[in-house]
Amino acid sequence: MTSYLFVTWDGGGNVPPVLRIAAELHRRGHTVRVLGHPQQRDAVQAAGLRFEPYQQVRPWSATIPVTNVQWAWKYLRLFTDRAGIGELTASLRRESADVAVIDCMMLGAIKAAQDLNLRQVVLTHTFYAYLRNGFDRGPVGLTGRMMGLPPNILWNRSDLNLILTAPELEPATVIPANAAFTGPVWPVGAPAPVSHTDDANILISLSSIYYVGQRKVLKTALDAVADLPVRATLTTGHGVDPQDLRAPANVDVHRFLPHGQILPRVRLVVGHAGHGTTMQALAHDLPLVLIPMSPLGDQPLVAKAVARSGAATVVKRSASPDVLRAAIERMLDDGPHRTAAATIGKKLRATDGAGAAADLIEQVG
Repeated sequence: MTSYLFVTWDGGGNVPPVLRIAAELHRRGHTVRVLGHPQQRDAVQAAGLRFEPYQQVRPWSATIPVTNVQWAWKYLRLFTDRAGIGELTASLRRESADVAVIDCMMLGAIKAAQDLNLRQVVLTHTFYAYLRNGFDRGPVGLTGRMMGLPPNILWNRSDLNLILTAPELEPATVIPANAAFTGPVWPVGAPAPVSHTDDANILISLSSIYYVGQRKVLKTALDAVADLPVRATLTTGHGVDPQDLRAPANVDVHRFLPHGQILPRVRLVVGHAGHGTTMQALAHDLPLVLIPMSPLGDQPLVAKAVARSGAATVVKRSASPDVLRAAIERMLDDGPHRTAAATIGKKLRATDGAGAAADLIEQVG
């Protein structure tokens, strides 16, 4: 059997695929432990995995409200923190591993694994096009190169780069030789996606972490659906207190609910174009109204790709309730967007992303 060290960070949608793949390798009899932010302990252990907290990386929270400048700065600092080099090195001194499986954005850990000649797998939890065009060629890539952490070079030197998305939606036309698609990976314990029922229900979810302007957009969404003949479930995530929202009678508000339990019973998803939620919705044949919350993240690219497929419409986060309501009504109706979503959903349900990822990782080990 092989020993694996997974390296992650507490960022919301990037975590469930890591835990599912790690749990699959553990189920196959391999030794697995996860290195991450201290607050991730409960989630990691709930997946049946051993946890090891960061000791050198700066304290981190993805849910504390901040300004636009603060938001951009804290993510830039996290991804280009050379303390990740020391974290991985120290972890391996405490306990060796045969292979490191590292989140694509934890550049310091990738660099450390390569410096130590340790076999390593990079987990790309969104479209590769975002990594190459948004991450590597943006502020993170520029800073990373100044810090000796050039993203694209590090990714391409890895033994394997697993792209955890649907290849038919991937915007990139050129993929590195060391990269392979697995399909999306669902959260640990999530039921297998199924085609949804035709209940006139809506899920509104704008991420489990904090984005600037999130509360305002949630209020707009509540106003948009208030007069519609539907039931809606709204999840605020950890960045907004449900008590801060006044919901109309047809909306149930929760801080968090597993999407896999809700999606079979809704007809439409209103989301922030986060990769994980978007792929789960499509796997249930659900069209989407997408409101990208951050121009710096992958959300605009995800929204554009799904809209290009015909399965989504995109609305600006500054849109009025009337504009958002019109988009919701249009996507609730029958039409080619439902056929497009069902076509993608059928392909996603036929793919075992976690199993494919584990198979490929085992080949590296």
